[in-house]
Amino acid sequence: MPGYQSFAEFYDGLMEDARYSDRCDYLLELFKRHGHSPGLTLDLACGTGSLTIELKKRGVDVYGVDASVDMLSEAMQKSLAEGLQILFLNQKMQELDLYGTIDTCVCTLDSINHITDYETLKKAFDRIGLFMNSGGLFVFDVNTVYKHTRVLGNNAFIIENDNVFCAWQNTLAEDNTVEIDLDFFEEDNGVYYRHSESFSERAYTHAQLAEALGGAGFEIEAVYGDFTFEPPKPDEQRAIYVAKMKKSRNSEG
Repeated sequence: MPGYQSFAEFYDGLMEDARYSDRCDYLLELFKRHGHSPGLTLDLACGTGSLTIELKKRGVDVYGVDASVDMLSEAMQKSLAEGLQILFLNQKMQELDLYGTIDTCVCTLDSINHITDYETLKKAFDRIGLFMNSGGLFVFDVNTVYKHTRVLGNNAFIIENDNVFCAWQNTLAEDNTVEIDLDFFEEDNGVYYRHSESFSERAYTHAQLAEALGGAGFEIEAVYGDFTFEPPKPDEQRAIYVAKMKKSRNSEG
């Protein structure tokens, strides 16, 4: 995965429609419906910390982990500006090494899709499972195969708002992988400067995700459509997975 040096600077501008406050409310309602108290919560692949901050504001004991130092720098600045003390750690998902166990892990906005190698995905799930208490919940969303093959693949988009102008070009490759090329244009005294970022995202089938979760000790409790508590529709672009840790490996033996 890349470091997202340019991406970090423009990320929040691109994510204006991410609805972090609504997403936080949705997660809290999801926990309630599953009879789960979030307890110590990890916001995995937290990016610039927007969701982490929303969870903290609502009283959740949360900290964030991300692979990008630049993203975490933005997250720390934003949390301090809000007067919040939040721990942020620089780690890759597949190399997760926490100080202790957790009760909940959330991973949102297609962060799982950024892992394009299936064996690496299984390692990431395994690391999450290693630190998850018995009965803990792992809640994550993924871009669906439908979205990658029918919406994103081989299409181009323009994103323009008060914060950013971005040209977005996608190329559909093997294994439901989309190669993404972003060009950001920043104006300074009438001169435009271009910043570029390239990375890939892979959509996994339900069978692949179920296998990886099962191998890490999780059992799928539910799969929902985005912002719903109903099963994903055939043309669903984002699916929400709720997986429960059957038995913590830290309590075995």
